[in-house]
Amino acid sequence: MSTPKTATSAHETERKYEAPDGTSLPELADLPGVAAAAGPEQQRLEAVYYDTTDLRLARAGLTLRRRTGGDDAGWHLKLPIGVDTREEVRLPPGRAAKHPPRQLGSLVQVHARGSALAPVARIRTTRRRWQLVDERGRLLAEVVEDLVSAQSALDGSAVDSWREVEVELGERGDTALLDRVEERLREAGILRSTSSAKLTRLLADRIAPAPRAGSGSSAGDLIVSYLREQADAIKHWDPRVRRSEDDAVHQLRVATRRARSALQAYGEVVDRERTRALTDELKWLAGVLGEARDLEVLQARFAGAVAELDDALVLGPVSAQLTRHFAPLETAAHEASVAALDSPRYFALLDAIDAVIADPPTTALARKKAAKVLPESIKATHRRLARRVAAAHDDEGLHEARKAAKRLRYTIEVAEPLLGKRARKYRTLVKHVQTLLGDHQDACVARPVLRELGAKAHLDGENGFTFGLLHGLEAYRAHRYETAFRALWPKLAKFR
Repeated sequence: MSTPKTATSAHETERKYEAPDGTSLPELADLPGVAAAAGPEQQRLEAVYYDTTDLRLARAGLTLRRRTGGDDAGWHLKLPIGVDTREEVRLPPGRAAKHPPRQLGSLVQVHARGSALAPVARIRTTRRRWQLVDERGRLLAEVVEDLVSAQSALDGSAVDSWREVEVELGERGDTALLDRVEERLREAGILRSTSSAKLTRLLADRIAPAPRAGSGSSAGDLIVSYLREQADAIKHWDPRVRRSEDDAVHQLRVATRRARSALQAYGEVVDRERTRALTDELKWLAGVLGEARDLEVLQARFAGAVAELDDALVLGPVSAQLTRHFAPLETAAHEASVAALDSPRYFALLDAIDAVIADPPTTALARKKAAKVLPESIKATHRRLARRVAAAHDDEGLHEARKAAKRLRYTIEVAEPLLGKRARKYRTLVKHVQTLLGDHQDACVARPVLRELGAKAHLDGENGFTFGLLHGLEAYRAHRYETAFRALWPKLAKFR
């Protein structure tokens, strides 16, 4: 199947309602701010939904379909973002195919993990659509009434039919308008649906959520809850890394590090020996992503530093030299990251995280109150940091201290829901220490790259002065960051 190289995407904020027999859409044109309700426009839509046979996408709140009819026919992948909001990634319909386009299939691999994507449902919709507009004709919201006819493709079950209403926010609307529409619908007996999509309503009995352990106040509960947050973050950022979205690599890497730190720091609660292989794999993933992240940081750092220089100090085509240096490296690093995210090794890592969350290998300490257990682990992690700081006599030692500070910060995060304000204040101080050490490390990493850029400029017959100047600035900054860290460190008292 031939598809464009680049998909388009848009954010949609919508609410879905059940419209029982005997109810009618109320008047909406008289709502505050609404000048008119244009319509109704009639549409007939047909969509085939794709998923794994065990419905992993639907369970995660994603839908992947090929729809015909209407003014947005094509392939649609909907990724959850927040309450009532999803990102819809679109490709033209092309010819009917047995499998979704590779571009969209790639974006769901964090869930599918190599399993085939096949039709799981066919849904036909007869739609009436109104547009709520302001006095200048600008779209505030779109209201549709759908008569739905749906059938599972998994078992040939009988056709299911229902009526529903959807309200989608327009570019000139706001959530206050959605609230007013919802109040008017509720008065007419049209209430919010418990399903976020037509597919989830059709297959509700197959995708009932599993019980979520780890919601209590025991040590094990709190740690498992934190691990689940990081697993959710990995699944959220994975498709965004594949699409090269801003900050995605950083956020995915942070989630892997947080999970790893929690498993390491609380190894007496979640058996350390039984999670060692998982933490090794999390380290591998963070390392792969680190190559792309380091290049992002350096490129932005150098571009910002050049922009701050007086024009008289920027000699030669410095911006072009930076582009020539970083562009191929960033492309290669992105390709390496995506290759890792498509690998069986990564899929096995995801399976291992899910397994630890579903059936955590806890010790007897896990059943004790978190308030009794977790502070001791925080203190132990602080002692580890103190040892690293005492041994930090050079740049490498400070880098090791930085990594220990990061682990302490994430260790405190686990306990923060329980320990509250004192944990937040202490974590903020640790983050400040980590930031200073991180800035110091960035300055250390920057210098050899600037030396390389300056030498290459000279060999190419260009002026390397500006790169030498930046090298000197980075040396000064590294000294300044270390001095600030040494002054702050005594204030980082033991956690009490």
